Amino acid sequence: MSLRAALSPLAGRTRGVRLGAWLLLGVVALAVLGPELSPHDYRDTNFDARLLPPGLAGGHLFGTDELGRDLFVRTLTGTRVTLLVALVASLVSLVIGVAWGSIAGYAGGRIDAFMMRAVDALYALPFIFLVILLMVAFERNFFLIFVAIGAINWLDMARIVRGQTLSLKQREFVLAAELLGVRPAAVLWRHVMPNLLGVVVVYLTLTIPQAILVESFLSFLGLGVQEPGTSLGALVNSGVAHMERAPWLLLVPSTLLALVLFCCHFLGDDLRDRLDPRRSGS
Repeated sequence: MSLRAALSPLAGRTRGVRLGAWLLLGVVALAVLGPELSPHDYRDTNFDARLLPPGLAGGHLFGTDELGRDLFVRTLTGTRVTLLVALVASLVSLVIGVAWGSIAGYAGGRIDAFMMRAVDALYALPFIFLVILLMVAFERNFFLIFVAIGAINWLDMARIVRGQTLSLKQREFVLAAELLGVRPAAVLWRHVMPNLLGVVVVYLTLTIPQAILVESFLSFLGLGVQEPGTSLGALVNSGVAHMERAPWLLLVPSTLLALVLFCCHFLGDDLRDRLDPRRSGS
């Protein structure tokens, strides 16, 4: 087999990753700039233009919904909200999960056992009931979406970071630092956490799609973003109610949601392959 033939699958995968990256950047740029450049506002209603099909008539590229609101602006605004919630929730899970998992793995013994049993206890809590209790206790607040999603996603991050920390604390450079009398907090900050960066970045890219799905699921159930605000999950929920008369209300946000998830998963898998030496060498 020639070298070109052997590298052709890798070249095809690289082109696919680049396409996914450009598509994701395009969606993000459109979500940020599109609503600002459009003459319509996502809250403006026009009962004379209800359920218009997609087209250039009236300046409604994606059509209108049951209240005559421009679906193009609402979809991009919903994409912006969904991506913001997913990004912030992923960062929350990153901070809590890395801190919790690294401390548990490095401390070991009873501290490790206590901290991981707390993680197991949180795993046992029903997520939807927890969200409903938060909504009832504190009313429907946009901030609670970050809290609810971040309170679940950090558990997986903590488990992965703990496992990597257990392996790293047996390495020679960590043992040498301990023999030199470096404080445990300094060893953890200077020697352990920097070596967790590759695993953490890879898992973070895979956590963002998970957070997007959770936010969309909550909004689909009516527990997420409330009117007049919107998100992709809320738009899909609205589109299901009108899928027979106006199928574009369901097809447009669901297609965009699937595109974002596809691009995120594609980039996450590629980054995992690049940073995992066992995969790159296979």
